[in-house]
Amino acid sequence: MTSRLRAAILGATGYSGFELARILLRHPQVETPVMLQRSGETTTANLADLFPAISGNGGYPLHPLSWSELERQKIELLFLATPHEVSRALVPEAVARGIRVVDLSGAWRLRQAQHRAVYGFQDANAVTAAELTEKAVYGLPELNRDRLPGAALVANPGCYATSVILALAPLLTADMVDREKGIVSDSKSGVSGAGKEATARTHFVSVADNLSAYAVFGHRHVGEILEQLKLDDGELIFTPHLLPIPRGILSTIYLHLKHETKPAEVESCFHDFYAGKPWVRVFATPRLPQIQFSLHTNYCDLGFCLAEDGRRLVLVSCVDNLLKGAAGQAVQNMNLMYGFKEQEGLL
Repeated sequence: MTSRLRAAILGATGYSGFELARILLRHPQVETPVMLQRSGETTTANLADLFPAISGNGGYPLHPLSWSELERQKIELLFLATPHEVSRALVPEAVARGIRVVDLSGAWRLRQAQHRAVYGFQDANAVTAAELTEKAVYGLPELNRDRLPGAALVANPGCYATSVILALAPLLTADMVDREKGIVSDSKSGVSGAGKEATARTHFVSVADNLSAYAVFGHRHVGEILEQLKLDDGELIFTPHLLPIPRGILSTIYLHLKHETKPAEVESCFHDFYAGKPWVRVFATPRLPQIQFSLHTNYCDLGFCLAEDGRRLVLVSCVDNLLKGAAGQAVQNMNLMYGFKEQEGLL
């Protein structure tokens, strides 16, 4: 019998980290993952104390991060569900030790310095950081699946970026979009997208019965969208909003097509682009996705409506921000890295 993959998770105590642990604990190709924590991260010694739903008849101890222990246990793959600056600091050591990494933070997603500046990284070794930045594979399987099997470092995409890129990639690749008229993405996320640490903006009294825009012209995922879609800064306006729900993203995207187009042509463009890519569902117009349809799944649901003039197009894209926007996509990346079935452990 072929031995199963030996993996570890650092940051399983957060929302995305917990979802990742939950998936990997039932994944048929993965040994029970080693749960890691940084010094002082939590006083809890067991993941089941934080998330009783996964405890079963026992718990999952949280081990202190130790490179020598990871090597002793022959860990092949390390998932980082950690703050951006932590991932930026840890990845060089992991890769140097021959451990492959899937990083759920934004630490390695961006190639261009002007986009990466929003994180304010201070690299201990600028040369190594630059080399890893070039080697990192942007982990959107629908765009980069051919590069994943050989990747030492996979930068898992941002949740908003996933919803926007997957909606626009088919049309931009087919050169159907009138880029001179600009693209507008009005995106809305549940509160878990802001992370587990409470802030004044994410308290119940601020979120309940409310809808608010934030990070206008300054959200960290904009750079990802521009780089992956090869758009210029002035061609996209992206505005995120906070919804009073726990999880889920809905992006409504407005654009103009270059030429008068029929709905069947738009639909065909999407179906052709995502043929053989099981985690994207294309809705037949005029039916549109809703957050509830993709919730607790790894699907990105796409739909559209085309104006009577055949030029003005509205796209709707929905993902679960903790799954296709984070942990589910990380496992999808792992499956392709190791030659497992793409849907393994995610259905």
